[in-house]
Amino acid sequence: MTDLSDTYIQNREMVQPNHANMLETAHGGNVLKWMDEVGAMSAMRFAENACVTARIEGVDFERPILVGDTALIEAYVYDAGETSVRVRLRAYRENPMTGEREKTTESYFVYVSIDEERRPTPVPALTTASDEARELREEALSGERAVD
Repeated sequence: MTDLSDTYIQNREMVQPNHANMLETAHGGNVLKWMDEVGAMSAMRFAENACVTARIEGVDFERPILVGDTALIEAYVYDAGETSVRVRLRAYRENPMTGEREKTTESYFVYVSIDEERRPTPVPALTTASDEARELREEALSGERAVD
């Protein structure tokens, strides 16, 4: 069993002009790429195996990340199936000088754990040993979109 708190990962990217669109804000594709990379790291830490992206359950781009800002990406596993792992992802724009941050993007990704032959392989059960872990899981479950 793996605890949710063990899967919590943050990463930062400095938004440079080559990451930007014509409005001088981070291109949505770059933000998704950063989210996918951090989400995969969280999923792999949980599964203790390689994990591949299987589904992105909608993305809400709420506000831009400007060139010169830091894109802060956070991820954690909040649910697990037999071979799949559900990861909540949020991106923030962060002022690199003051640390002030504001949420910009949110999504829920599904990853599948794979073995050496690239076949789906079982994942452990998810535990929530602390109050904080239980709160993060409930937050994710309540914010998750209904899947068709």
